[in-house]
Amino acid sequence: MDCKKALVETGGDLEKAQEYLRKKGLSSADKKSSRLAAEGRIGSYIHDSRIGVLIEVNCETDFVGRGEKFKELVGDLAMQVVASPQVQFVSIEEKELERQREDLLSKPENIREKIVEGRVSKRLWGACTFRVAFYQG
Repeated sequence: MDCKKALVETGGDLEKAQEYLRKKGLSSADKKSSRLAAEGRIGSYIHDSRIGVLIEVNCETDFVGRGEKFKELVGDLAMQVVASPQVQFVSIEEKELERQREDLLSKPENIREKIVEGRVSKRLWGACTFRVAFYQG
């Protein structure tokens, strides 16, 4: 129905209809992004008693959070994090070391903090698990 409505709205122009649907999808996603996802599940995975992970995956309703598929997803994601050698975390000490770098000492505190957050985010983005193949055991 959305496709038909988009074609009617754009006078039958396929490219304009695609753009219309894209914009509609973005506004729909924007509305959903402001919703609170306070329910969910905490999952863990320990591999050979050497490496482990504890993750939290949130959803909007407790009904979804209790579901078997959601539980399976959380377990699979925990296993994926353990299987991804790129996964990192940033400790408070690492942030403090970044704050004390020589090139930042002359900057005002508020600017320094933004630069530190940017550098840390950039480093973590490069190790993002969404950019690796999904392992399902």
